[in-house]
Amino acid sequence: MEQQRLAERATARSLTASDNLLDLPPAAAIRAVAQWVTAQHEPGYRAGQIVSHLWNRPVRSWTDATDLPQPLIDQLEAMAPIRRLTLETRQISSDGTQKSLWRLEDGRAIESVWIPEGRRATLCISSQAGCAYGCAFCATGTMGFQRNLAAWEITGQVREAILDPDQGKPTNVVFMGMGEPLHNWESVSRSLTIINDPHGIGIGARRVTVSTIGIVPRLRELARRPEQFRLAISLHAARSERRAALMPVEKKYPVHELMEALEAFRRRVTFEYVMIRGANDTPDDAEALASLARPLRAMVNLLPLHPVQGSALRPTTRAGIEQFADRLRSHGVSVTVRRSRGLDIDAACGQLRVKADDARSVQP
Repeated sequence: MEQQRLAERATARSLTASDNLLDLPPAAAIRAVAQWVTAQHEPGYRAGQIVSHLWNRPVRSWTDATDLPQPLIDQLEAMAPIRRLTLETRQISSDGTQKSLWRLEDGRAIESVWIPEGRRATLCISSQAGCAYGCAFCATGTMGFQRNLAAWEITGQVREAILDPDQGKPTNVVFMGMGEPLHNWESVSRSLTIINDPHGIGIGARRVTVSTIGIVPRLRELARRPEQFRLAISLHAARSERRAALMPVEKKYPVHELMEALEAFRRRVTFEYVMIRGANDTPDDAEALASLARPLRAMVNLLPLHPVQGSALRPTTRAGIEQFADRLRSHGVSVTVRRSRGLDIDAACGQLRVKADDARSVQP
């Protein structure tokens, strides 16, 4: 919170060349724009018009802001141009899932996934280019860590969806794309504010989920935020030795420390659990998972594994997943069995990015 207050104080001045308003919390953007509008001798209501085009009614560039006078548009284009992500490719599944590969200004690439389901539309967004944690079942982990995303690059994935006539404003946002959100806490925390703020994108906190492998110190910081953001823990094994074989983070933040940190959350926690044949799907694994979920009244999401190229891991059969779910339910645990989406495209985290980079590497 102190970092946010310092950042907001630093922006309490008029705009300067190449300012990126999209990287500011809405309150800071409003102050900066209001001061700049006053300095330009424009009426005060212009500040509200300008800020509304950042997130509420986003425009591709200031030239699309037809409610602003041309001289003001020209000044904004010069002083604070709207920065965009570049869509490199998109895959569309037969089930309606859309996976987008975005090229960043420095050439790095990230992914987002649009998942429509009735009146609900969930957007999974990335928080890093690559990932440092190397989970055995994740394609992103194979590329290593490249860099953190700035807040505007994170929220830009939502903004681009809103601008897209084939998508629109999502009802739900999940930090479950490339990267570990809590490893990029400063930018993720700011992007949470932008996504939730009524002057920002304006999506309710209970419709925004942070999915994390469990970086314990940052979990405590997330727990201290007043908004009711949802939390999903990428657990994937309940026994420490099993989890360590799949997720190296277990060695630094073991399951027992993770469970202690989760006790600070005032809202229900979800355990994400990818079902991997022979690695985490035995009756003993189900018993161990139930013993963790029951005291927290946690919901368990069972997900079929999306096989990763070059990995020996294989998904649990559908019958095996149902048997595992029934065992959890027999212990009073709430369970959801998720169906795979986008199986006919590269829908698992990092797969499209890996394929695109492989294609680039063989071009003459």
